[in-house]
Amino acid sequence: MDSRFDLNDNELGARLGKRFAAVSVAIMGSALPKVTQELMSLRASQLNGCGFCVDAHAKELAAAGEPAVRINLVAAWHEASVFTEAEQAALALAEEGSRLADAHQGVSDETWSRVREHYDDDQIAALVYLVAMINAANRLLVITRTKGGSYQAGTFDRVAS
Repeated sequence: MDSRFDLNDNELGARLGKRFAAVSVAIMGSALPKVTQELMSLRASQLNGCGFCVDAHAKELAAAGEPAVRINLVAAWHEASVFTEAEQAALALAEEGSRLADAHQGVSDETWSRVREHYDDDQIAALVYLVAMINAANRLLVITRTKGGSYQAGTFDRVAS
């Protein structure tokens, strides 16, 4: 199955994409650790079936020096011992914030309390926007059938700067 449409090859799509990327750049520049951002993005992308994003975020984690065991266990983070309590809180937020249709309550009070325990207000703003942005990116790329496999680590950083 080929990609349906390249949003960046369309004038309006490229203009909208620049604004979309600006939010992601602001999140990347926040005090939220890059590894946490990538773990969350990988988990949401797995849930949403976005091959391009799973490829990109797994490669970014590897390029950041994360061991394969941590990257591979993101899909089963509930059953893993390799994530900190703060990372588990962030992964829970990413998961519950991505599964809004599946989890009628949205983000649980328990998860929210865990997030508040480990992150300050600026980091929480970044966490919430990250969940929204990765879910939007997943939807854009799943709708257009953008395939995974060709992403080169650091590409977004180069494009965004």
